[in-house]
Amino acid sequence: MMAGLHIWIPRLIISRAIGFLLAFQLSLVSAQQGFLSINSCANSNITDSNGINWITDEGLFPNTSTCQEFAVPPQGIPSATVRTFELKSGKVCYSLKVDTGHDYLIRATFLGQGLGSSFAVLVGVTQIALVNSSEVSTVVEGVFRAEGGYEELCLWRQSGNPYITGVEVRDLGGPGDYSNYFDDDSGSSSSSGHVLKLVARVSFGSTNGSIIRYPKDQRDRIWQPGAPSSPGDDLLNVPANVLPNTDSTIPSDVLRVALSNPDRLDLIIDGLDDGGDLHNYSVFLYFLEPNISLQVGQRVFDVYVNGVNNFPKFDVLAQGSGYARVNLSVSATGYLNVSLAKASNASGFGPICNAYEVFRVLPKAVGSEIHDVDTMLAVKDEFLASNEGNAVFGNWFGDPCVPVNWDGLTCNVVNGSSVVSMLELSPKGLRGRIPIGITMLTHLTELNLSDNVLTGTIPAFPATSMLRSLDVRINHLSGPIPESLFSLPYLTLLNFGCNPRFYTPLPDTVKKVPLTSDNGICKNDGSSSRQRLVIGTVACGSVIIICAGIFIFCLYKRKFKGRRYDMKGYPLPKIYAVSSGENFMLKSISIEAFTLDCIEAATQNYNTLIGEGGFGSVYRGTLSDGQEVAVKVRSATSSQGTREFENELNLLSAIRHENLVPLLGYCCENDQQILVYPFMSNGSLQDRLYGEASKRKILDWPTRLSIALGAARGLTYLHNFSGRSIIHRDVKSSNILLDHNMNAKVADFGFSKYAPQEGDSGASLEVRGTAGYLDPEYYSTQHLTAKSDVFSFGVVLLEIISGREPLNIHRPRNEWSLVEWAKTFIREQKIEEIVDPNIKGMYHAEAMWRVVEVALACIEPFSAYRPSMADILRELEDALIIENNASEYMKSIDSFGGSARFSIVIEKKAVLPPIPAEGAELSPFNSQPLAPPAPR
Repeated sequence: MMAGLHIWIPRLIISRAIGFLLAFQLSLVSAQQGFLSINSCANSNITDSNGINWITDEGLFPNTSTCQEFAVPPQGIPSATVRTFELKSGKVCYSLKVDTGHDYLIRATFLGQGLGSSFAVLVGVTQIALVNSSEVSTVVEGVFRAEGGYEELCLWRQSGNPYITGVEVRDLGGPGDYSNYFDDDSGSSSSSGHVLKLVARVSFGSTNGSIIRYPKDQRDRIWQPGAPSSPGDDLLNVPANVLPNTDSTIPSDVLRVALSNPDRLDLIIDGLDDGGDLHNYSVFLYFLEPNISLQVGQRVFDVYVNGVNNFPKFDVLAQGSGYARVNLSVSATGYLNVSLAKASNASGFGPICNAYEVFRVLPKAVGSEIHDVDTMLAVKDEFLASNEGNAVFGNWFGDPCVPVNWDGLTCNVVNGSSVVSMLELSPKGLRGRIPIGITMLTHLTELNLSDNVLTGTIPAFPATSMLRSLDVRINHLSGPIPESLFSLPYLTLLNFGCNPRFYTPLPDTVKKVPLTSDNGICKNDGSSSRQRLVIGTVACGSVIIICAGIFIFCLYKRKFKGRRYDMKGYPLPKIYAVSSGENFMLKSISIEAFTLDCIEAATQNYNTLIGEGGFGSVYRGTLSDGQEVAVKVRSATSSQGTREFENELNLLSAIRHENLVPLLGYCCENDQQILVYPFMSNGSLQDRLYGEASKRKILDWPTRLSIALGAARGLTYLHNFSGRSIIHRDVKSSNILLDHNMNAKVADFGFSKYAPQEGDSGASLEVRGTAGYLDPEYYSTQHLTAKSDVFSFGVVLLEIISGREPLNIHRPRNEWSLVEWAKTFIREQKIEEIVDPNIKGMYHAEAMWRVVEVALACIEPFSAYRPSMADILRELEDALIIENNASEYMKSIDSFGGSARFSIVIEKKAVLPPIPAEGAELSPFNSQPLAPPAPR
């Protein structure tokens, strides 16, 4: 049932790890099948008192200089050794070979009080805990289903140096096995997209207050002892002849004692470590009837969680064997109160419970595109073959982009997944050949390997490559240059000078325009570049000192002469960097600092007003290079203006995406705060749907669908930005702007915030948003999540479908709210009643139904039941494919003398999920009603 585990060894350490690997494989053969136990920094392999074989990790991490030993080992670990990883940034990972489709328990122990560190623990790219060295010992445990050939346990540095004491991995079973955690009784999987984090695992079967684990539990789950906690609670021993009939996945020792009460049992699980936010939990309750004389109907009780009856009139004996398991999916914050109460009007005996487990359900984070992950791992191995110990590879572990980029990499989001778009590895002292795997990065646009010691030839890139820039100057490469480079469709820069072994310059026959190149001319060598570096450093230092002097002088004049601060020319940029505690890495994006004179010249002294908002007025202008811009000027009466100005400057200096309006520049002069953006010639989605622009030209359905898809891509990028979600907080149709090609770009980040993380306070200082779009759960609880944006986006989808504004009190009372008005018709499957009359008969019915169902899922009252933006993006992509295919089909009819494109109305009758019972809500894209969340 259980398959073996192995450590995945990179090529870097194959030679020095052979002995370690052989010893490790032998330990698997001679010990527990499906177990892997790593004692970090241990001097040798060891077998502990439980009979568990532990191996050292010295084959993976041979450096012992950062090892430390504490006086007392933590529970379950044979020695108190701690390995510390000296990282400046990024993460370090244990890469574990697993079997696809198997469920695994992974447990990590951290003993490091006084080390002054803070770091996140990730399974793959999903964060399951935040470890702080202020705690004496921390144990983190998760359960996951393997979706590939390996999984990684990663430590992501926040501050100080990450550390670890031990790693334990246990194979819980593969396809066909009965799993307690991801499969229901029918065997249908519910594991996709989730990782379970252990909150509590308690058994009342411990006879002396000690834990129960291997070998009593063959899967080595650690069961903490339970005890009576209320008057009337009693412990009942289960007869020995009953125990062998239990489900083999739960050990007899765990079930040998049942906690009972004549009326009510209360199991309080507090300290959920959820930051005060509402989260999803799985509660597993295990029952084994101790009284063999009882019959069905004699022990009946209700199962409550936080006051909600999740399982009424539960009867253990009704299961047939006397053993039963209940799995409850609940939403809660702060604590869980699981109450087993004798059912009303029930005679006989009160409730019992033998053991329970509680897990927090964590959605799996979206990792990088699997092709790029595999390719970069291959590139890493190729580099390490000649560059063992090179510092640049110090954090090249795990996913190359998520939650943080490897050093030298820049990543972008394409179709909801991160991809590698730039490799900047100059100068890094790299030796050996250029890895051939680099040419397989399908989204790579810039490659800089200059000023290294690389040898061999430039590899040939495929014709599908998106490479725009290639720089391999100052190396030891040899020629000729691959002719395939000159046929790459996007290549505009090629520099290869200072490679003495190149014997072929850029061929005269190449007339590709535009193509900038140094033509192989060596304009500098290593020594001259170093010389320039020294000169440049001195010059930059002088400039900084001069600028600092000017800055201090201006402040002095302002303070003592009463003059306003007025810096002519370009002031020092005021970029608001995020502290090291924030869980993402800033990208270097150029934001220009404009003078006030430049702004006034561009707008012709604010001549053309194109909009007004809470921040201030927006004017149209033209820069000196001819670029049209929108200039947003803070109003003197704006109470939030300064905060919004700083927020946008902070965020937009770190993010850039084709579906987000970029920040071109800013001005902070004479107490003015001004932001400069590209001018969006087609205005806002709101204006195109029901504003003045809608009267000039109707927005057709395929264009509306394309706009929705573009906006979804922008929001998906925000929600998945470098592992730390950015929440827009003011998603609405007026903040979705359209460029000259009708491409959608999300705008206005003045209210945006970083999503709270584990350990953060979940409460927002003040609720922000726009009436009609505001998430009711966020409004009532003040707890902010990315699902608040999802609700607002659902309202935007309804606007796109109906052509109506979200709130209009001039309509009949039942039509004031677009959400409530539309819900009624959607649940009655009358979507033709809500579709904009301007596009009636101009859409494919299945594509429309898909968008309607997405909108309905987005506006669920409880955020736990809303889809993520990544899920929404996939649904909208499918809808657009359906719509486009229908369009092509109708065009083909036209070409053969058919009638007009939409003269045939395609009416494919879609089936919506049934209306749930009162108090139940629909799961996104699923027809099964779910129990309502527990009350707060």
